[in-house]
Amino acid sequence: EVLPPLTRARKLQLPRMGRWALDLAFVWKAGLTLGLVLLYYCFSIGITFYNKWLTKSFHFPLFMTMLHLAVIFLFSALSRALVQCSSHRARVVLSWADYLRRVAPTALATALDVGLSNWSFLYITVSLYTMTKSSAILFILIFSLIFKLEELRAALVLVVLLIAGGLFMFTYKSTQFNAEGFALVLGASFIGGIRWTLTQMLLQKAELGLQNPIDTMFHLQPLMFLGLFPLFAIFEGLHLSTSEKIFRFQDTGLLLRVLGSLFLGGILAFGLGFSEFLLVSRTSSLTLSIAGIFKEVCTLLLAAHLLGDQISLLNWLGFALCLSGISLHIALKALHSRGDGGPKPLKGLGSNPDLELLLRTSQPDEEDNEEEYFVAQGQQ
Repeated sequence: EVLPPLTRARKLQLPRMGRWALDLAFVWKAGLTLGLVLLYYCFSIGITFYNKWLTKSFHFPLFMTMLHLAVIFLFSALSRALVQCSSHRARVVLSWADYLRRVAPTALATALDVGLSNWSFLYITVSLYTMTKSSAILFILIFSLIFKLEELRAALVLVVLLIAGGLFMFTYKSTQFNAEGFALVLGASFIGGIRWTLTQMLLQKAELGLQNPIDTMFHLQPLMFLGLFPLFAIFEGLHLSTSEKIFRFQDTGLLLRVLGSLFLGGILAFGLGFSEFLLVSRTSSLTLSIAGIFKEVCTLLLAAHLLGDQISLLNWLGFALCLSGISLHIALKALHSRGDGGPKPLKGLGSNPDLELLLRTSQPDEEDNEEEYFVAQGQQ
């Protein structure tokens, strides 16, 4: 049976309905992006203040980090098992030769980055930590040039100078400057440059099969734990063994509260990586980078308001100079991607002071959409 022709009124309604659909889709995508950014902020800012609060009463940051690594490994193993059951495909397991030769350097650098960052909370304020950690992109660029992952350009030199100048300004005559804490967090930023460069090279090796971050995280955690153990044994082992909060506990309730607090920090660490990858998979790494800049500003404002951190005008100007360098780097990355006609395999690293940006080497297949929600370890 032939349907009657559409009336003129119905024909006019079709473009309007199309525009409504486009507007609704735009609002939905904007709302989803905002929700993912807020989720990322909750975990990233939350774990920064949580670790700072915890180290005020628990003076064993290396042990805290090791327990976080154990929790993250537990959750990543559980995630792999769930994905394997749902997809009916076996997850990758590296041979011992590849594991020790290719994964170990990345795991050691990651462990030192995370461990030194948490260690610095014993001496440094949240504001100075945030400012100094934002310089990690400086070392990432330097090591990217050394390993020929980036080409030397005048714009990159300008980025390095802006970030280095900002680093000097926001630490110069700071009223709450602590040399020991600053050295720890600056060392963490330096090692972070090595860490993310090695991580990029690790994920770009297609023959290893570690493109999915959940598999990378699963393989990294045990070696990170072992790599951090010697530092823990030297600097905290004896003190922890005689501490009444852990090994020589006399109050079971106190012990359970301490372990519960440490376990919660591990959940926040896993949630940080989860929220980062979720944001990247639904938007882009550029969105995460831009969100990271505003997150730094929010962290500083909260530190000044909640913790009473003192930030001078010169410190703020230095931080603004550093952020301008990071923003220039992000803009150059965006222009470079557009000029090449779309996303490319990973060439360089984005900027996130705490963190840890997700490293992706290719666009996922449709059948891998379920696996996109799992994440790599995020810096605390």
